[in-house]
Amino acid sequence: MKALLYGVKPESVPVPETDNRLLRSLAQTPMKLVEMDEPGFFLPDWVVTRPRLTGICGSDSKQVFMDWGEVRSPDNPMKGFFSLPQVLGHEVVADVVALGPEAEGLEVGDRVVLNPWLSCGPRGVSPLCPACAVGDYSLCYSFDVGPIPPGIHIGTARDVNGGYAQVMSAHDSQLFKVPHNVSDELAVFADPFAVSLHSITRHPPTPGGKVMVYGAGALGTCATAIIRALYPDVEVLVVARFEAQAEMARKLGAKVIGHSPASQVIEEAAAWSGGVLRASDGLPMAFPGFIDVVYDTVGKQETFEVGTRVLKARGTLVKAGVHGPTWWEDTPLYFKEISMVGSNAFGLEEVEGVRKHGIDHYLDLVSSGRIDLTGMLTHTFPLDGWRDAFTALATQDDSGAIKVAFDYRGH
Repeated sequence: MKALLYGVKPESVPVPETDNRLLRSLAQTPMKLVEMDEPGFFLPDWVVTRPRLTGICGSDSKQVFMDWGEVRSPDNPMKGFFSLPQVLGHEVVADVVALGPEAEGLEVGDRVVLNPWLSCGPRGVSPLCPACAVGDYSLCYSFDVGPIPPGIHIGTARDVNGGYAQVMSAHDSQLFKVPHNVSDELAVFADPFAVSLHSITRHPPTPGGKVMVYGAGALGTCATAIIRALYPDVEVLVVARFEAQAEMARKLGAKVIGHSPASQVIEEAAAWSGGVLRASDGLPMAFPGFIDVVYDTVGKQETFEVGTRVLKARGTLVKAGVHGPTWWEDTPLYFKEISMVGSNAFGLEEVEGVRKHGIDHYLDLVSSGRIDLTGMLTHTFPLDGWRDAFTALATQDDSGAIKVAFDYRGH
């Protein structure tokens, strides 16, 4: 099969003369299209699938662009939970093509979406760890345990390839059947939607309150859709970098402002929420402020500094975006007694009194028409057009890309 393998000697590609550092990094990224053996059943209850669509996650693109952030740290505590080389891709819609002898709940021909977490169940660990026992699969104790190499999810573990390949294996519990009335183009958002659902249901907005969604890529767009559908009395302000993102946020019913300069973001957010700005030598601060929650889907120095300045006293900053380590001016964090919390992927979530997997919630909400992300998938490419796919993401101001995916249908 063909697959994009990351963690290998890069191909010899001319580095473009451009100010776009993402394009320069793309030319040097340690990934290339290779021929690999098709995967089999890692354990008897695994199955084999053929991807139909695989979305490019923001974390994947940061890895491919080697976009590690402002501060280079040799002390990343996650190093023990990844293994190279690896085939990325965990936002997958696929067809089941073969069943392991102990696989349950699936049939050959089923169209499925992937829950990628390589937690206790997929690794064959029994009994389940305390996190998996309560459905917190992204907090599993066993990411480096078992016959599968270290990796938190499919696409981060050596030998367990993700959806940037023509064939992909998964545990039977990791695959969710897609309803007939849900298209591939909508099913492909199951993973990012569940990520945003987790961040919102664990840290919900105040009834009748105001929230800010920082960033309008896949996570931000999903967050906006979730709040508008599940918390219709909550007002939403979205900070969008690109016009295509802004248009999508407006379509979902949010107020939209630009992402720079930081001082203007603070001023406009304060004016929208009714916060009083307090002057300083640098960026101003709204105090006491009237934004209840900031869902930060970016996770950079500037977004932390702006988010804490516009939040109300004792508001909540939810870090859902993945970026590199950074240094930032965190005085508002203690002064306004703000809660800064992380939000890591998804598991079993409670929505409107019903507790089940976040991906199940997404498929139900889409099938019933309560969530509609039509238009968020802006670009698709064949696997051998991978450089064009990542170029679209590196040039979003020109390409208008929001979500980009590899399309295997017909290939």
